[in-house]
Amino acid sequence: MNKLSFKLDVSVCEKTGKPRAAYLQVREGDAAETREVVEGRAFADYDADGLLIGIEFLAPCAVQVLDKITQDEPESVREFFRSSSPRQLVTAGAEG
Repeated sequence: MNKLSFKLDVSVCEKTGKPRAAYLQVREGDAAETREVVEGRAFADYDADGLLIGIEFLAPCAVQVLDKITQDEPESVREFFRSSSPRQLVTAGAEG
């Protein structure tokens, strides 16, 4: 398993200061595959071995999306996503 490496990159609107997009990285490496997790809202990058590299959020998504993507990841990865995701981009709602 590639070594875990947690990073958060957030793009914000210069006028409002609200997050427009966020990338949460859990491993270093090159993306061999990008999967659209929620249409137009969330994309997960995987390396050539199928390990999760990170997730990009372009619009609000339900926290259940994170839980589904990270279900096979170590607890530290699941906790990073839960605690580091901008609240405006990860919601408690069940949709999207």
